[in-house]
Amino acid sequence: MSGFRTLRLADLFVGQRFASASHRVTAEEIKTFARQFDPQPFHLDEEAAKDSLFGGLVASGWHTGAITMRLLAEGGLPFESGIIGGGGELRWLKPVRPGDTLRAESEILSITPSRSRPGQARVEVRVETLNQEGEVVQSFVPGLVVTR
Repeated sequence: MSGFRTLRLADLFVGQRFASASHRVTAEEIKTFARQFDPQPFHLDEEAAKDSLFGGLVASGWHTGAITMRLLAEGGLPFESGIIGGGGELRWLKPVRPGDTLRAESEILSITPSRSRPGQARVEVRVETLNQEGEVVQSFVPGLVVTR
């Protein structure tokens, strides 16, 4: 985590927003991820994908989630203690296609200090992954554990 300032619990406030860098998705990375983790025809084969619900090759939702996590870890959610999840709600809203450029925007929704661990809090964050058109392709509202 270099090149950006990391934040501690005391630096955070409800309504605070963060923005990540961007990542351009390629057909090859979609297929590579799918071969290993989500081997379905519409993620693996451009011809077979044409006959699918999506009408073409699309990234696995899990791939979109992994890209988002990388964007957050590389500065899009700069918590000094790291990004430690405690569950949440994940929704895939639009397919991600080859050539899409993704970025993550986050907003702190709530901060709840831990009763049992004085140096920690549960921080609820809305994370939206957007494409180059500004369309939300993934929405994630995790509860994160943040330390002081």
